[in-house]
Amino acid sequence: MARDVVDETPIENCDVLVNWIREGEKPEEDFRIGTEHEKFGFRIGTNRPIAYEGPDGIEALLKAMEKLLDWETIMDDGRIIGLAAKSGGGAISIEPGGQFELSGAPLKTIHETCREAHTHLMHTQKCAEPLNIGFLGVGSSPIWSYEETPKMPKSRYDIMRGYMPKVGTRGLDMMHRTCTIQVNLDFSSETDMVKKMRLSLALQPVATALFANSPFMDGKPTGRLSERSEIWKDTDNNRAGMLPFVFKDDFSYEAYVQYALDVPMYFLKRGDKYHDVTGVTFREFMSGKLKGDIPNGFPMMGDWVNHLGTIFPEVRLKRFLEMRGADGGPWRGICALPAFWVGLLYDRQSLDEAYDMISDWHFDEMQALRDAVSIKGLRAEFRGETVLELAKKVVALSRQGLFRRNRLSDTGLDETHFLEPVQETLATGQAPAEKMLARYKGDWKGDLNHIFEDYAF
Repeated sequence: MARDVVDETPIENCDVLVNWIREGEKPEEDFRIGTEHEKFGFRIGTNRPIAYEGPDGIEALLKAMEKLLDWETIMDDGRIIGLAAKSGGGAISIEPGGQFELSGAPLKTIHETCREAHTHLMHTQKCAEPLNIGFLGVGSSPIWSYEETPKMPKSRYDIMRGYMPKVGTRGLDMMHRTCTIQVNLDFSSETDMVKKMRLSLALQPVATALFANSPFMDGKPTGRLSERSEIWKDTDNNRAGMLPFVFKDDFSYEAYVQYALDVPMYFLKRGDKYHDVTGVTFREFMSGKLKGDIPNGFPMMGDWVNHLGTIFPEVRLKRFLEMRGADGGPWRGICALPAFWVGLLYDRQSLDEAYDMISDWHFDEMQALRDAVSIKGLRAEFRGETVLELAKKVVALSRQGLFRRNRLSDTGLDETHFLEPVQETLATGQAPAEKMLARYKGDWKGDLNHIFEDYAF
């Protein structure tokens, strides 16, 4: 998230929270695609991480991009931590370990999404090259330890760094040593949300397997194809995972609100100051627990919006649905992931057929699938077949959905060609991580420094 929300509208009851989500409903003709992607910055020549400070650090890069783009600066305690388009479109932010993120604007087609990604990468490269900074498109930091990874000066991250070790063993790794590509998609009604939420949660492990791109950490193979996905298993299980209640008959906006109310908060923002409220649930906050402890210690809508952004399930509900299961990857993956999900969720026939496919799946099966794909990827098994075979069926539905959408580029191409990287994965039966491992054992001769050449943007 590029910027935390300040909205001082008082929260009078839970109905207000439910209605806030409901207000995200859109007619299908107004559906949009929002794509977020993160990447690791590194020093060209030495392959070292990039500190915030200094004449060639992250701060200098953000200032250079501010001048190039004429975007509004996002500040925290007097330091630039991001940029936001003045038109209200995209935003640039820094993750805890210096990962550089574009939160894309809500766009109509994947053609537009791909142009946005290309433009962002060109702008970033133009500003980064004079600073001798390159960017790496993978899902986990391949060689840097947590200790040598820079820590970005952002108030919310300071609070999270103190809290994460109390609730899991991998939270600091998640914050500082992982990258993702994420897709945000709309719903038209509560019924539509429920269907899309269930389907996307059930199939999120398929996306994890198809886009697995993080087999290294601490300078060696981890034995897993998506170390990023593995890290999430023990980050903070109060706020992450597969959400079994979504598959119950009474799942609704209200049910998600009730879940979120019982997730401990990280912080409250009052003016420019962040207050550490870790361990206090939003429900306790609404019951008056923090009155007298912080200024204006009563719940406001900005608090709720910020809180929802600190919940990390495989699919997150706000005023849209966020697909969170994929590793960070190369430029083509930035376009392929939204293509995969748009084909499934924005075409009614593909949505219905995919939903029928998963309608008799049991939650324990889905959880086992999610656990398996981080290790085995497409070679994991589900109901007597490999995830590769399952993925072929799912991608076929996605491709058909994109074809029926018939959103054409200026040259007459529909959106199906954005699935080409996924089709290549299905044809070879190898996820990106497996191809990377083959290079590590082959022409790289076990030297991971080659990754900074072969997988740089």
